[in-house]
Amino acid sequence: MRKTRYQPSESYILGIILALSGGFWDTYTYILRGNVFANAETGNIVLLGINIAQGDLKTAFNYFVPVFAFSLGVIIIGLIRKRFREISLFHWRNIVITLEIFIIFSVGFMPQSLNHLVNILVSFVCAMQVATFKRVKDCPCATTMCTGNLRSGTEHLFAYITTGNKDSLRRSKIYFSVILFFIAGAVIGALCSSFFGIGSIWITCVILFLAYPIMRKNFIHRLKFRIRYFFALLERKLHK
Repeated sequence: MRKTRYQPSESYILGIILALSGGFWDTYTYILRGNVFANAETGNIVLLGINIAQGDLKTAFNYFVPVFAFSLGVIIIGLIRKRFREISLFHWRNIVITLEIFIIFSVGFMPQSLNHLVNILVSFVCAMQVATFKRVKDCPCATTMCTGNLRSGTEHLFAYITTGNKDSLRRSKIYFSVILFFIAGAVIGALCSSFFGIGSIWITCVILFLAYPIMRKNFIHRLKFRIRYFFALLERKLHK
């Protein structure tokens, strides 16, 4: 049976890196930037409705802003994809990662008096990421939120339990591992936010830099080959 080949932007390692960043950002904005969820707009929409019902339009506006920024981010990605998709010198997804790093780096310099702007920018970045990186291997997957991943992972787990389909088990593992790394990002974000304050978000810039070599053609294949070669050499030395 022929092995399925995936685009570098759909690799499992890249999905983990993006999930770590996504979990970090959600924790960062909630802890340090006014209790706003930059990634999960459902929570912001609910809080928007609650504050409108209570007549607190000023607080309601605080939750409307990231929702609007998220929508704008999706539109911008559509424009980038349309404009740069045919350029062979570099992949348009590299442009997205570069924009993410630049915006997130600038956020770390902004004081808490600019929390509104910070939440706009982080929500904008999350929208770009979720609109650009839509799959992990052959699984439609989000790296800045967990609800859809939880549903899909549980469905495939149930399919494996009831039918014994190993492909369903494989897909379930992908979804749940992305969720686990999102949680890991949230844990790291909470700890770093407490210790390093508003500049802690720069840690995700370092994480995102790892996306560049991963998205290079055949990087994953070369990495696997080198790992296998290393263990083969190690095994030979142990048997001497």
